[in-house]
Amino acid sequence: MQEITPDNSPKFDKRPWGTFTVLDEGDNFKVKRIEVLPGKRLSYQKHSQRAEHWFIVQGIAKVTLDDKEINVPAGEAIDIEIGSAHRVENPGEELLVFIEVQRGRYLGEDDIVRLQDDFGRTG
Repeated sequence: MQEITPDNSPKFDKRPWGTFTVLDEGDNFKVKRIEVLPGKRLSYQKHSQRAEHWFIVQGIAKVTLDDKEINVPAGEAIDIEIGSAHRVENPGEELLVFIEVQRGRYLGEDDIVRLQDDFGRTG
């Protein structure tokens, strides 16, 4: 049986900051492996329909959560509640790798409101 992947949820995607791979997904959840290149960061963003749990497996994540900066080392995790403004950044010299578990009623990539973005993707 061939696996069908919705267009808004690619199994692998390359972005200006690194890559993500969808490891598993089902009703109301999605699990991704996210790799952030040294010195790069994702958009400062929020979601209206999903919460996220990030478990850091390699490197140190500099997380901005509702304007508060938190360093999260490998082996630790952080929760992002629905509606919270958040960003992850790789301040180190090695690849940052973390596992993201999304939970919510809608998990499409278009449930992103970008507040700030290094790559011109706001608005």
